[in-house]
Amino acid sequence: MKKSVKLVGLDCPNCARSLENEISKLNSVKNVHIDFVKNRLYFESDDTMAALDEIIKLTKRLEPQAQISEINSAERKNKLNLILDITFLAVGIAIGFVIFFVSMPKWCYWTLYVLSALLLGYKTYLKAIRLLFKGIINENLLITISVVGASIISQHMEGLMVIALYSIGKIFEGLAVNRSRKSIEKLASLQPEYANLILNNGEVEKVQPSSVKIGDMILVKAGEKVPLDGKVVEGETFLDLKSLTGESLPVKAKEGDEILSGSVVVDGVITIEVTSVYENSAVSKIMNLVENAAENKSKTETFVSKITKWYTLAIIVLALSVWGIVWAVTKDLNSAFYRGLIFLVVSCPCAFAISVPLSYFSGLGNASKNGVLIKGSNFLDACAGLKTIAFDKTGTLTTGQFEIDKITSFGDKKEDELLFVAALGEQYSLHPLAQAITKSCIVKLPKLKSVKEIAGEGVEFVYKKKNYFVGRKNDNLTATCVEIYENDEKIGEISLSDKIKPSAKDTCKGLNDLGVKTVLLSGDNTEIAQDVAKQVGINEALGKLLPQDKYEYLKKCKDEKIKIGYVGDGINDAPALTLADVGISMGINGAPASIEASDVVLVDDDPQKIISLIKISKFTKLNVIENISLAAIIKLTFLSLGAAGVTGMLAAVFADVGVTLLAILNSMRVLKYKPNKKQNIKNKK
Repeated sequence: MKKSVKLVGLDCPNCARSLENEISKLNSVKNVHIDFVKNRLYFESDDTMAALDEIIKLTKRLEPQAQISEINSAERKNKLNLILDITFLAVGIAIGFVIFFVSMPKWCYWTLYVLSALLLGYKTYLKAIRLLFKGIINENLLITISVVGASIISQHMEGLMVIALYSIGKIFEGLAVNRSRKSIEKLASLQPEYANLILNNGEVEKVQPSSVKIGDMILVKAGEKVPLDGKVVEGETFLDLKSLTGESLPVKAKEGDEILSGSVVVDGVITIEVTSVYENSAVSKIMNLVENAAENKSKTETFVSKITKWYTLAIIVLALSVWGIVWAVTKDLNSAFYRGLIFLVVSCPCAFAISVPLSYFSGLGNASKNGVLIKGSNFLDACAGLKTIAFDKTGTLTTGQFEIDKITSFGDKKEDELLFVAALGEQYSLHPLAQAITKSCIVKLPKLKSVKEIAGEGVEFVYKKKNYFVGRKNDNLTATCVEIYENDEKIGEISLSDKIKPSAKDTCKGLNDLGVKTVLLSGDNTEIAQDVAKQVGINEALGKLLPQDKYEYLKKCKDEKIKIGYVGDGINDAPALTLADVGISMGINGAPASIEASDVVLVDDDPQKIISLIKISKFTKLNVIENISLAAIIKLTFLSLGAAGVTGMLAAVFADVGVTLLAILNSMRVLKYKPNKKQNIKNKK
């Protein structure tokens, strides 16, 4: 049975991965996964309670500060832990000042010194010892060795400075991680708790959203979340879409408008006819995506997490080598030992271990705030390198809702008569063109006794003893057009057009400004595809493409090492979405198959969100490079200076904790980054 529990108190991605590995070794569990972003632990077990008991015991032993419990209780414990950490830190620092600036007996000095060191870093020391017994070596052991070593060679102030600044860094690290988490966890607030179902007798009953069926009527009051996708049948209101799409201003919704679950009714009361069951609603799709987002990590993030263990072990070996070399050269044991400790402190991998995943967490969180859901940091990383983005047309750059542009008569029938005849035959079809024609006819349509559908062409029927055909016989027409024949004679045409989304033109211009080539891959004829491309500013347009043709185009680009993204919304787009370096689907009208196959989902179907996606991905990748470069350059500099005896322990502490804090603060810039502002971040040619 699959189970998930709240896990709080883990502010280090490496600690989470180590704990996940240890829990996976338990015989009572399988498929263990710790979602560091959402503070959740997932596992499967035949005996859930017994397995959970083992997990709790193991977690307490390895990560005492971590808590597994119900959500509210866990959050309270997490806040209490933070208060205790800050209190112990403040008291430890205060005691440190006293012993260094107040004269006292030696026994009192040592007592207070040990007390100060314990208050400042008891968690670090205990964690280092516990993990060492498990065969795990990480930065906790490096810091512990440094503090003990500094005490042995009477560098007491520097020893306390190491652990004090390290602990301050861990507190800041935890606050930064939690801030990034909250931006993603806000999506959980979209999940509705209930639906006000209108019963047949007119009464209203609170029910679970999952129990509501298509066609049911629900009532949503001011301040309540819309629990399911639907159409407004009574009332009007303004909807708050900030959490759903990132739209800052309320959007008006009136009778006939379709609205999404997760929207919040600002004022008034509306009645909604449900058009989608909960499993297929916008909120459910979003929650499923968020559930899986943390599992797909970027190559950079994966590489950093994999090398951390071996990196720490290598640093200990190198520190011993530095100690040995300096001792051999200077014959001064204390000096050699001191320089070896400096090497340990400077080399602590904290800056790499936290700043890289934190940058990606912040990027994912920023994207979610802007209505873009990314299924993992690897896809966020991939977006930064896209050179070309290919678009499907219908439902992606266009609304997918056709409208009649012109009705042309070739005989004595008037326009309304031609529309009536066309609607007679099209009333039985689900094709978008047929539905547009039927919807435009305001006259009540009689039912026909015999209607014959001709695959790929149209329909034949008899009305008032005359034979009619409505469909397409002429492939040379340059517009989206439906022909009408009476007794094999063409009597009229109805030209329709698919409305281009208002933001499509700005989307293509924005992508071109970022150095990204745009391509239209359409199943419509080439003339229509080129006309749409011209209107929205797409660089290249190809028409008359079957799904396999789109697939082959993408395959050709990939064979030529061109990083390409594909944007689509239909079932037929699934193969292309899967093959593309980054598949981007529509979150509202997108088919479940396309959403499943894609790597990125635009919550509100607005293609302009792709510009935000590209900008955030580029800024995030740049931020990761900055953090790695900053940490590497400073650490290498101070490693050389420390080994040569030019700098001391305090400089080493800055090179470790100071750089970690700088990297954390730099990572938080990703969360604050505003992609809608004008930026000059282009693909490198």
